[in-house]
Amino acid sequence: MIECMIAAPQSGGGKTVMTCALLAALKHQGHRVCAFKCGPDYIDPMFHRAVLGVDSHNLDLFLSEEATVRSLYARYTQGHDVAVCEGVMGFYDGVGGTTTRASAWHLAEVLDLPVLLVLRPKGASLTLAAIIQGLKHFRPNSHLAGILLNDCKPMLYQTLAPMLERETGLPVLGYLPPMEEACLESRHLGLYTAGEVRNLAARIRALSEQAEKTVDLSRIQALCMRPERRAKGNRASVTEVPLAVARDEAFCFCYAETLDALRAAGAEPVFFSPLRDKKLPAGCAGLYLPGGYPELHAEELSRNEAMRRAVKEALEQGIPTVAECGGFLYLGRTLEDDQGTAWPMAGSLPGQGYRTGRLVRFGYAELTAKTDSMLLRAGETVPIHEFHYWDSTQNGTDCVVQKTMGRRQWECGFVSQNLFASFAHLYMAGAPQLAERFVAAARRYERKRGTCPKQSN
Repeated sequence: MIECMIAAPQSGGGKTVMTCALLAALKHQGHRVCAFKCGPDYIDPMFHRAVLGVDSHNLDLFLSEEATVRSLYARYTQGHDVAVCEGVMGFYDGVGGTTTRASAWHLAEVLDLPVLLVLRPKGASLTLAAIIQGLKHFRPNSHLAGILLNDCKPMLYQTLAPMLERETGLPVLGYLPPMEEACLESRHLGLYTAGEVRNLAARIRALSEQAEKTVDLSRIQALCMRPERRAKGNRASVTEVPLAVARDEAFCFCYAETLDALRAAGAEPVFFSPLRDKKLPAGCAGLYLPGGYPELHAEELSRNEAMRRAVKEALEQGIPTVAECGGFLYLGRTLEDDQGTAWPMAGSLPGQGYRTGRLVRFGYAELTAKTDSMLLRAGETVPIHEFHYWDSTQNGTDCVVQKTMGRRQWECGFVSQNLFASFAHLYMAGAPQLAERFVAAARRYERKRGTCPKQSN
């Protein structure tokens, strides 16, 4: 099997563009390609999915144990002959920015992945070799196997490639020239999502065609050949209980691995749109509201009064509910849009969502429950991450969050035997007990009520 990681010395080096170019080119050659993303990022996997037409999967060594990551990787590579994993931030940048834990290098170490280093040669030439040598020798095994140049003009490539090979001992495997198609715009939570990029299919096609011209795909395949990994068998199937899962432009931050953990626990995710649908899916016994960009769709969400009313009535009648970040904001009284206008939301929680103009409580942390609830027992701790520019006037006090590096901590969350709502993003594949408890609550609700509460039209 062909396996590799695409990494870079820093963010903004072109990892996503190079990853998409390689995915598209290898797929065009007839390979069965799968993709992964190191870390908790939701957006980059959307681009992988747009290229391949199948889910890309997150591998996170803070939110999951090493054994879990190995198991997930082996499971999701089954049936494929190529696996490409996109790194995160700078190659060695891990938790807190001062450790290698959960870094791209850490993942390469755990999975023994050959790493292709992407460099953007802007304003440097021989110094690039010094950077590569530093990365190569920073840890006893860097896993660096080759170099790719991004945003590099052909004439410059002809000069740099032999010099870099001579100075570093690593093969230079090709380049992408400056391309308008490779420009992916960003906003407050990172890149625009794949669904928002104009002419994305044409951009991907152009990247694929370019990679086939200027990247040595055959040499990459030879360098990155690895034995096929064996996956453990899936759990025996159980009776499925339907869970309503919000999925549209406003609620697009949902891990494929979390959905699979819910399925393994016995759930059947049933997708619906809070933007367009008028009621929850019939017969649902649980409600999952993941994160996304509700602030950018606040007016449209607010004007869908039927859905807001349906969600509030369902919570009032006790439907087991998990709401993360954007989902948490949707359950509040109001939510400001990006122009500062406050729009009514579901009104199930007391807070009012507002824009802060800055990144709030960013990064990995550990959440500890102060009281028993649907997902956690008092004193139990799970790893989480937060990443948001909007906040709430009332974030709840039922849990305590502790930053992994430093002394900062804060209270958060509204929890009960039927609710877990907070800004924390959960990764249920790394903590499968959360999925099992959520589904168990849904089963109890289903037995008690028979079906989901009748929804208003």
